[in-house]
Amino acid sequence: MKRTAFGSGSAFVLACTLLLAALGGGCGSRGDRQVIQNKGSDTLVNVAQAWAEAYGILHPDSRVAVSGGGSGTGISAMINGTVDIANCSRKMTEEEIAAARANGHDPVEFVVGYDALAVFVHRDNPIQSLTLGQLAAIYGEGGEIETWNDLGVEIPGAKSDEIVLVSRQNNSGTYAYFREAVLGEKGEYKLDTLDMNGSKDLVDLVATTPGAIGYSGIAYATSEVKVVPIAKDAESPPIVPAVSTALDGSYPIARPLFMYTAGRPTGAIKDYMDWILSDEGQRVLLRKGYAPIRAVD
Repeated sequence: MKRTAFGSGSAFVLACTLLLAALGGGCGSRGDRQVIQNKGSDTLVNVAQAWAEAYGILHPDSRVAVSGGGSGTGISAMINGTVDIANCSRKMTEEEIAAARANGHDPVEFVVGYDALAVFVHRDNPIQSLTLGQLAAIYGEGGEIETWNDLGVEIPGAKSDEIVLVSRQNNSGTYAYFREAVLGEKGEYKLDTLDMNGSKDLVDLVATTPGAIGYSGIAYATSEVKVVPIAKDAESPPIVPAVSTALDGSYPIARPLFMYTAGRPTGAIKDYMDWILSDEGQRVLLRKGYAPIRAVD
């Protein structure tokens, strides 16, 4: 019997199997596993990871790689063509869409849920509510509210009554949405605002700083901070941020949450987006503290 350089036929099969294993491949379809790159909003990163994990169990031949960094980071990656899906807590601007198209990527927008943008203070802060106008005077450049005393509030344990302003960094969709919704189209933040890289960092700072105030998605609320009800104006009732008040539009700083694909999705990316928008995907979103795009059981 003629022998090959690898010896017997069974030895040849064994050698191929070992080689494929070393290269990370396999004899089935797992070697061709689809990897979907998903990047962007810090507000969405926790639910995006939950989506990826749940989908991976249902569809082991697909894997979703999720990373945060802010809406601007995800959009920049889409413009450069390095992600399949960008997560955003704000809409893409016309300039960003034009830049993406100039690079051959035509963004398609999906509303995947809704968020109540909560205002946090230290848990010992006795403030009962704030209006949008008061928030603008607290955060906006030229705003007249500088101390808690200006609001008739005394903070237990605070070394001074100065309001410590905590915000997100300027590549954050949350930063951009708060500026637009609270400070106005031409409004700017006060220069002494502390800009945090992530929502968790913002909440942690507010929790340990008696005179602080900050804002982020309601899903980042903890027992260490107090969530402040917000009124549209002095004549309107204060509304507590929640899934229900984001969904019915009664909370004045509720916003849609977006995912953008680089072109009309097809194949594995379309399947994934369809699942996110399905009742099953929306239930994952609801469990993470966000409002779904429609009522789900």
